[in-house]
Amino acid sequence: MGILEKISEIEKEISRTQKNKATEYHLGLLKAKLAKYRSQLLEPSKKSEKGEGFDVLKSGDARVALIGFPSVGKSTLLSTLTKTESEAASYEFTTLTCIPGVIDYNGANIQLLDLPGIIEGAAQGKGRGRQVIAVARTADLVLMMLDATKKDVHRELLEKELESVGIRLNKQKPNIYFKIKKGGGVSFNSTCPLTRIDEKLVQLILHEYKIFNAEVLFREDSTADELIDVICANRVYLPCLYVYNKIDQISIEEVDRIARQRNSVVVSCNMKLNLDYLLEVLWEFLSLIRVYTKKPGQPPDFSDGLILRKGVTVEHVCHSIHRTLAAQFKYALVWGTSTKYSPQRVGLSHIMADEDVIQIVKK
Repeated sequence: MGILEKISEIEKEISRTQKNKATEYHLGLLKAKLAKYRSQLLEPSKKSEKGEGFDVLKSGDARVALIGFPSVGKSTLLSTLTKTESEAASYEFTTLTCIPGVIDYNGANIQLLDLPGIIEGAAQGKGRGRQVIAVARTADLVLMMLDATKKDVHRELLEKELESVGIRLNKQKPNIYFKIKKGGGVSFNSTCPLTRIDEKLVQLILHEYKIFNAEVLFREDSTADELIDVICANRVYLPCLYVYNKIDQISIEEVDRIARQRNSVVVSCNMKLNLDYLLEVLWEFLSLIRVYTKKPGQPPDFSDGLILRKGVTVEHVCHSIHRTLAAQFKYALVWGTSTKYSPQRVGLSHIMADEDVIQIVKK
């Protein structure tokens, strides 16, 4: 019995089992087994030759992966937003490999990857699905391209495919401390009341992974699935933006309904509708900020800003200018929204905000 058959057997068993107090341990065990088999499916066997992947060098300030079913307008979006031409036609699977493009927005270079369309069963390797998903794991953001005329069926299928290969969309990492020990059995603790999991289920799941000595501390009310994610330790937590294309083919009421959903943007690539707002939301989701530098006695250099992530400190700014600058740092003067008054004299731990101006004084 191959891994794929085992996975389908367990999935059938889970769908057949009623969810209640009596079956929660059985379901927890099944979920643990399912996660184990899926991770085996993703890891290539030692004997197999290296498969043909999409070798795309990571460049620019951020990387965005375009994922969607065939023929939803991914290539059209890439050609519209970037200077790269990706072949677009009215038949499915026009794009057969990964085509990178660069969006120049607010002085930042954002790499946009046009990936081949995903089909159902991509996680098992159908239609080059495995390579597509492997590239998506390395991205900073997933841009899920959907057809507005197809309701939410596509969205659910894609989320299911990405979920099964360890990509968690718009989710935070579970606040569970987990450490394997040499001996002493399983020590189980929680800092809050647990309603969805208990000590017996935790031990059953750990035994399924052949872990008999470990320390588990729950800092939030988590589920069995989240515990399995922590044990596997190969999950990727990515922000995801749902882009609904072809809004020119549906009613204005439907457009209004879709646009009000969380993390969703409605566009039309053919008629170039709402693309500027898409770029604004993209910038927000990537949490990028611009920091401008200033030389003493001269105006700030607004033509060439530093592109950094939200929450960066003055120390990060120093490292991005030159690696030896932080060691020679005396103090910095900062103008902008991160300070109480302008200019403010700050140290290395000061957190920068978007469009701040900084002047660094060396020892």
